[in-house]
Amino acid sequence: MAKGNNRNLLIAEQLLEHLGGAENVSASTHCMTRLRVSPYDKSKVNMDAIKKTDGVLGVVEEETIQIILGPGAVNKVSAEFEKLLAADGFDLKDAASKNKSEIDKKNAKPFKLFLRRIASIFIPLIPALVASGLITGITKAVVQAEWLAADSQLAIILTVIGSGLFAYLGILVGTNAAKEFGGSPALGALAGILVINPAVGDIALFGENLLPGRGGLIGVLFAAIFIAFVEKQVRKFVPQSLDIIITPTIALLITGIVTYIVFMPVGGFVSDTITKGLLSVLDLGGVVAGFVLGATFLPLVVTGLHQGLTPVHLELINSIGDDPLLPILAMGGAGQVGAAFAIYLKTKKKSLKRAIGGGLPSGMLGIGEPLIFGVTLPLGRPFLTACLGAGVGGAFQAHFDIATIAVGVSGLPLTFLVHTNQILLYLAGLAISYAAGFIFTYLFGFKDEMAAEFK
Repeated sequence: MAKGNNRNLLIAEQLLEHLGGAENVSASTHCMTRLRVSPYDKSKVNMDAIKKTDGVLGVVEEETIQIILGPGAVNKVSAEFEKLLAADGFDLKDAASKNKSEIDKKNAKPFKLFLRRIASIFIPLIPALVASGLITGITKAVVQAEWLAADSQLAIILTVIGSGLFAYLGILVGTNAAKEFGGSPALGALAGILVINPAVGDIALFGENLLPGRGGLIGVLFAAIFIAFVEKQVRKFVPQSLDIIITPTIALLITGIVTYIVFMPVGGFVSDTITKGLLSVLDLGGVVAGFVLGATFLPLVVTGLHQGLTPVHLELINSIGDDPLLPILAMGGAGQVGAAFAIYLKTKKKSLKRAIGGGLPSGMLGIGEPLIFGVTLPLGRPFLTACLGAGVGGAFQAHFDIATIAVGVSGLPLTFLVHTNQILLYLAGLAISYAAGFIFTYLFGFKDEMAAEFK
């Protein structure tokens, strides 16, 4: 254990040095595979040295520097990284606050910035979504296979454990949204409760009773962002001695009224538009739409913007009961796996074989970034042939209308989240995507000369 800790500490020390030291770090956080660091001065960052650091699978340079470390490793290295910053007496929150306006101006690309903020709201929820989704999916599969009676105490317990998150997800989304937009997390949680509270059904406006949960997570996002805005505006005029009483009370009262009159109806309209729009694309486009969506998902993963699609997946499940988009996009990782197998067979480079061997298990389990940033993207053409393989699998999933009942990690684990009667079809699509990625890469995508940087 000590040896592992020493390695993680060494990686963190090297990264901090290449980032220009603690004084050049304004903020840091991590997701499932990436350490995300915001530097004050990017000219002080040695990107080449970061990419060559042992344990680093790749780097994405956006408004934050996203260092790909892979699942599991990122948590440990990030913990050591935070300790190093704290040991240097560096207050990340204070530094981030001072530098926020400068970063916002420098990276003011509205749509891209919006997607990143939405992703920041949902990224912390991914472990909970994965755990709840898998428990729910496996329980339903076991019950439908009649291995467990639906009314048995074990089945009921498992159902309650797995479904709890989805019943109260609006509260967690509201908490994170308010925090992301500079408000109090507790008030964000109240914004979520405003939307999902069953008592909403007793409110009659314009001749009709409101429907609890109307607007879904879109309505919750509207309400939580709004309550954060109101809180900050009210605080400007309230004496500090009365702030704890007056500010949250006024913010909640105003947000509650606006939520029931505006946000829930508008959120419902937006939710319906997104749902009907995607379903129309899949219905009209069929296999073509499936191919395009599957083939273009990996470039989105490279930028890190794919997490911004999480509310779309959740809204589909909330609106129609399942999600036909996720199985299509999941083929992106499968295309990578097929491409990696092809490269493994063709290459004579031992270091490349080791990189593929280390990334394949994660890739098959739905974490594609080690293969993307460690293998196919650096090589160039294999990334494109992997995308083509993903497109073929996406077309198959679209043709058979494969859909999931919850949100979770793609790849093999997603098997437990598709409808029970579609499990074999989903696995067939996964195998087809593996095969297509393999064939395209083996025949057209890779020559050993491309791997000059590998030994």
